[in-house]
Amino acid sequence: MASTIPEKSDSRLQDTTDLLEIVNDIESGQINELAVVAEGEERTSWFVWNLVTCAAVSGLLFGYDTGVISGALVTIGKDLGGSALTNGQKEFITSATTLGALLGGLAAGAMSDWTGRRLVLFISDIIFIGGAIAQAVCHDVWSMIGGRFLLGVGVGLASCIAPLYIQELAPTRLRGRLVVYNVVTITLGQVIAYAIGAAFTHVHSGWRWMVGLGAVPAALQMVFLVFLPESPRIMLMKGDTESARRILTKIYVYAKPEEVAVKISIEITRTTTFMQRFKSMIIEPVNRRALIVACGLQAFQQLCGFNTLMYYSATLFASIGFDQPTAVGLIVSGTNFLCTLIALKWIDKIGRRRIMIWTSPGMIFGLTLASIAFHYLTINTNNKLIDGEDYPKSWSAIVLLSMILFVGSYATGLGNVPWQQGELFSLEVRGVGTSLATATNWAGNLLIGSTYLSLMDAITPSGAFGFYAGLCLLGWIFVLFCFPETAGLSLEEVKMVFRTGFGINESKRLIAAKKALKSGQHTTPDGSDPEKVDD
Repeated sequence: MASTIPEKSDSRLQDTTDLLEIVNDIESGQINELAVVAEGEERTSWFVWNLVTCAAVSGLLFGYDTGVISGALVTIGKDLGGSALTNGQKEFITSATTLGALLGGLAAGAMSDWTGRRLVLFISDIIFIGGAIAQAVCHDVWSMIGGRFLLGVGVGLASCIAPLYIQELAPTRLRGRLVVYNVVTITLGQVIAYAIGAAFTHVHSGWRWMVGLGAVPAALQMVFLVFLPESPRIMLMKGDTESARRILTKIYVYAKPEEVAVKISIEITRTTTFMQRFKSMIIEPVNRRALIVACGLQAFQQLCGFNTLMYYSATLFASIGFDQPTAVGLIVSGTNFLCTLIALKWIDKIGRRRIMIWTSPGMIFGLTLASIAFHYLTINTNNKLIDGEDYPKSWSAIVLLSMILFVGSYATGLGNVPWQQGELFSLEVRGVGTSLATATNWAGNLLIGSTYLSLMDAITPSGAFGFYAGLCLLGWIFVLFCFPETAGLSLEEVKMVFRTGFGINESKRLIAAKKALKSGQHTTPDGSDPEKVDD
């Protein structure tokens, strides 16, 4: 018995030395071989898929409640106050959700650092149910606006925390894919919203059923959340290492105990106040660069104008002469859903940066084509859309085609990549960083949603879509110069990317070094093969 004690002591000493080596390598910007070997044991278990599926119900709610308003706006009629809704009232109703989401998203990350990710999702479900019921029973415009605002707070909480929770539970190899799974449920929610909108179009007060049904999935998720664990990274922040170990053991079911220990020890955490974390986001260059990239991508996602289609597509298609505008809108939302499935398949294999570079030109082309089509469509009405006008069917069809091209390109890239935002931040500032990035998303959404109809009147439909095309071009340039690749790097390794700038080349070096270690090769610091370097 006595002879085994030194052996155990030596083993523990070696484990401690290995873990310190990992920490030192991450701090110095190097990929550690032990960490890579641990990831080699990663396989996705049913436990992970169950967690992600339950969490992704938040995405379904997000998509449904932002998409359902499109069909509701064209069927409300005179139910709110005895007169038809004006453009200004439509913008107020639409923007109320966005304003609530802006405030909810701003609070979500910091709140979840304090309470945990799971409780914030539970609170969002309660708010979803309250907002859905408030809308379904309202009888005037301001009550509707209040219900939409309440619902928006829930949307903001869920849109920030659901992808963050999934990222912190996901193995590195499939992290992007599992976050896209959440986006798939968002687009599925939009498809369901349009389908229900089409089904209730000719039902008296059918819009009340449309908005009220949003309470059903929220109630289901509340039940699911009782059985979900807290994020293991939150447990580490609170010092509960044993609980974190139990959850990670279920996530990495094929990993050895010492490899789970690597996953736990690879996180470097410190106890800080909210103001210290917020100050760190702005002052420390690594965090500031990550914040610029995250907020820039979220701004790009909204300022491209996509959500105007989600909010106003039925109104738009009715204006250009389609008899079943909600059903036509279903074509657009269906394209969004199907193309998001492409991203689900390829985002970890192709990479975030490359998929953005490839798909952004398709968005620019689609919006430019829409601008040209609107010009010729409205050439006889002084470039204005007039309800009831008999517009040429050929140009109306080209508008629809351009929308499909734009949405397909958006859904494959920009609709997914910004929601990978949590992976850009280290654990200590992840809650604050994702809150600020999500708030940027909803601020852009608020700006676009509240000005779309007015912009169409002010600079014509052709000018509005040309303007969105120009913003897309600026977003593409931002991606080219500021957005590094993160696919294949762990959450802990991503923070090394921003050490010396925006990390376009540094990310390539780290990914190459990691691939070389996995394949048993060795590379020089610049990521090249040492045997090919001249003496």
